[in-house]
Amino acid sequence: MTKLKTRKGAAKRFKLTGTGKIKRRRAGMRHILTKKSPKVKRQLGQDTILDKSNEKAVRRMIPFAK
Repeated sequence: MTKLKTRKGAAKRFKLTGTGKIKRRRAGMRHILTKKSPKVKRQLGQDTILDKSNEKAVRRMIPFAK
């Protein structure tokens, strides 16, 4: 059987929390920021937990995440 490989793009985007949940960044903070309110920009700057529906796919991409 072949070796398991980590998807390096996914490894850079996702991290595991201490309880085993997957943490991700929010989209929408790269450009077109002038029309967004300060509250929205502040919320977009915070990390969030990955949705349950995507968790299985991401765990397959990062099998050795710690």
